Amino acid sequence: MDRIKELTNGIGADSVLECVGTQESMLQAIRATRHAPRRFRGLRRRSARVELDGEKLFYAHVHLHGGPAPVRRFLPELIDLVWNGKINPGKVFDLTLPLDQVAEGYCAMDERRAIKTLLRP
Repeated sequence: MDRIKELTNGIGADSVLECVGTQESMLQAIRATRHAPRRFRGLRRRSARVELDGEKLFYAHVHLHGGPAPVRRFLPELIDLVWNGKINPGKVFDLTLPLDQVAEGYCAMDERRAIKTLLRP
C-alpha cells in the first residue's frame, strides 16, 4: 500500500484491477484507489468469493465492476507490444528475474518483497 501511494504522490490510483480474488486483495485494491468524491474510481473484480461491507464501499466512493477477464483473447497481442517496447507495463514491476526463477518471484510477492515480478527468458 505504501509503495502504491508513493508512486502516485500520496493520492492513490484512479483505477485498480483486482485479479487475485481473495478478501485481502479486494480490500487492498479498495484502499489503493484515490479518495476523492465525485471522481471516478474504478475497481475490476474477478472473484465472487469476497464479502464487502456495503456501507464502507458506499463511503469509499468506489465504482465496482465485475465479470470474466478475456485474458486469452488479448494476451498474445499485449505480450508482443511489451516485448517490442511499444508499451511499458508500468512501475508495478519492481523485481525482474529470469524465467527459471519463477518460484522466487512468487515468493517475493507473497512475502511483500516485491509488488509484481517481471520474468524474462
